[in-house]
Amino acid sequence: MPNSDSMIRDQQHALQVTPALAAELKSTGRFPGSRWAPSPNFGPRPDSAKISLLVVHNISLPPGQFGGPEIEQFFCNQLDPSVHPYFETIASLQVSAHALVRRDGSVVQFVSCLDRAWHAGRSCFDGEEECNDFSIGIEMEGTDHTPYTPEQYQSLAMLARLSMIAWPEIRTDRVTGHCDIAPGRKTDPGPAFDWPRLAALLADEEIV
Repeated sequence: MPNSDSMIRDQQHALQVTPALAAELKSTGRFPGSRWAPSPNFGPRPDSAKISLLVVHNISLPPGQFGGPEIEQFFCNQLDPSVHPYFETIASLQVSAHALVRRDGSVVQFVSCLDRAWHAGRSCFDGEEECNDFSIGIEMEGTDHTPYTPEQYQSLAMLARLSMIAWPEIRTDRVTGHCDIAPGRKTDPGPAFDWPRLAALLADEEIV
């Protein structure tokens, strides 16, 4: 029998970007077709904050390995530090992202887009600091130097386009990488990320 992530992936691939789905996202903060895995690591956005930025990250746990439950455990404060030496260095951190795009394109959501996820850290975009206040953070399962999959680009484009319709302040020039808002501190999503490919998918995304 198919597992839950494969069923969600198939649902996502069948989704079309529609104003109705974007309105649902804006109302509920939930990405349609995503699997909900709530993280405790979030807070309210400042009253004055307008969602106007989408930040692309990458993550793999253990580093360079894909497909396991460790990313979800990490974002939900359930990572066992005894399982891998690297986990001892991060298990006490309290971080999250709004959503994770797995290698097969399935999407797991941890924090409502209406809330402030803890993904960017000290950051600045276009002169405005504390990007967590006004951004949506999307993690791609991967590394800086591992090519991302076609399914990941398709799912990311869908999430980005829905977000751009729900919050028009997110324009194509306000879809950026963690490396761009925290230069010198962060490098993700890395040189493996194909920005022209994402731009082309966003330009071609059909709205019905």
